[in-house]
Amino acid sequence: MVCGGFTCSKNALCSLNVVYMLVGLLLIAVAAWGKGFGLVSSIHIIGGVIAVGVFLLLIAIVGLIGAIHHHQVMLFFYMVILFIVFLFQFGVSCSCLAMNRGQQETLLNSTWGMLENKTKMDLESQLNCCGLLNVTSSRQQFEQDVLYCPALCKQKNSCYTCGLKMLDHATEALKILGGVGLFFSFTEILGVWLAVRYRNQKDPRANPSAFL
Repeated sequence: MVCGGFTCSKNALCSLNVVYMLVGLLLIAVAAWGKGFGLVSSIHIIGGVIAVGVFLLLIAIVGLIGAIHHHQVMLFFYMVILFIVFLFQFGVSCSCLAMNRGQQETLLNSTWGMLENKTKMDLESQLNCCGLLNVTSSRQQFEQDVLYCPALCKQKNSCYTCGLKMLDHATEALKILGGVGLFFSFTEILGVWLAVRYRNQKDPRANPSAFL
């Protein structure tokens, strides 16, 4: 059987969806591990990671069942949803790669403002820093964060701001995040192409008159 044939397309699509299932299970496991060991206390962060894992797992299951049974409707919805995910992920990945320091500061400020106080204190303890950025626009919030900061460096009066520590590694982290996201977005467009191709192929074992 040549690689462009029915069996090869089916096996390639099944293999791709098995990988998606493993990634989804990995995300769920990492979120549960982080919560269990107290690494992340925010229910919103944990819930978000688990939701992404479950969503990816469900898409993979739909694609896997559709590939195994050559189900036209399931394959159609699979490739439509996967294409929408590709567009979103491709845009986010490119934004991560193109983000400059000023935009990183704006993103950090908006994200820090949405965090719960418990999450902020966890970050301050782990990074050994106090507050986000000591700037005029958020001076009141910064002073409040420093007041309740649990970091050990506060006792020595030698604390850096968490914003500076995060920004030192933000560019590298965004490049890694954007690169990984870009890689997976191309696997998604590969999945769409395989689904379209496989959906339009005839099953040699089926009755030719039953082909849609």
